[in-house]
Amino acid sequence: MAASRRRGVNLIEVARAAGVSPATVSNTLNRPEIVSPQTRTRVLDAIQRLDFVPNHAAATLRRGHNRLFGLVVPDITNPFYAEIARGISDAADEAGYAVVLCDSQDDPDRERRQLETLGEHRAAGALAVPLTADETRLERLRSLGAHLVLIDRLADPAQGCSVVVDDRRGGEIATAHLLATTTGTTRPIALVNGRHDIPQCSQRRLGAVDALRAAGLDPAALVEFELAEMTTAAGVEVGRRLARSGSLPRGVFCINDQLAIGLIRGLAAEGVTVPGDVAVVGYGDLAIAPDAPVPLTTVEQPKYAIGRTAVERLLAELAEGDQHRHQATVFPPSLVVRASAP
Repeated sequence: MAASRRRGVNLIEVARAAGVSPATVSNTLNRPEIVSPQTRTRVLDAIQRLDFVPNHAAATLRRGHNRLFGLVVPDITNPFYAEIARGISDAADEAGYAVVLCDSQDDPDRERRQLETLGEHRAAGALAVPLTADETRLERLRSLGAHLVLIDRLADPAQGCSVVVDDRRGGEIATAHLLATTTGTTRPIALVNGRHDIPQCSQRRLGAVDALRAAGLDPAALVEFELAEMTTAAGVEVGRRLARSGSLPRGVFCINDQLAIGLIRGLAAEGVTVPGDVAVVGYGDLAIAPDAPVPLTTVEQPKYAIGRTAVERLLAELAEGDQHRHQATVFPPSLVVRASAP
């Protein structure tokens, strides 16, 4: 092996060993998605036998970029983003790209530095999950990368591609389910929400209002808790407050699963049962939802599919160049019914 490397095995020799053309070897290394699996296997076997080391620097100069995508998320510990990242990683790997994960912590300056670094390393494109970014900040992100796909944030197709879930519809089906399964009481519905400047929170709230109006109820009767942190610990605190208030709602819609699971724990600590005393619905259908203290009814988001679709849009933009037409892909949410709101 070492002798082959010193001798400098070249692409033509690999092609001869694999029984293919040099162009096919080049495509296997640089555009594997257009090479059949059988041919790709033959070429990769020949590369391994001959200990061929591709000249990635030269390939980068020819393409103008590395086979590298950047993924910028606001919180790498959030399982919602982890499942999206899994879809992105799988789709990118199948297309011959690697993924660099960047944790922005939703900090605009940190986010900018990360995208600038990706540009310096000639990344082919970036996939970003902006949490609280306004339009000015989004425009700055676009200016840092020619190929940028937004995830979990709807974008004007004139500006770029985006892949999202219809959060307004998600809020509506969650609240409609609570109303339909807690009849025979005039107690209100409660919403445990995040900050209103987070678009997902505001959209899910609008959906809850839609459901109340459709049921002939006054949206002003919605009892809302707006929280700075959307964590399990924050949910526990709200659950305790509700239990001690002496005025329980008929049902609670939590803006994510972490809050919902915390809420159930907080209620239970004060002797309030779910769903016996209060029904609870979460949002996200994270892996923890079925294993919650009370298995959680929740709005399912196709997280893995979102990640894969985002990569598909980025690959299409790279392949189509100036002919590419940006798209906003909107996935419909669905309700997963479990014991917390049967």
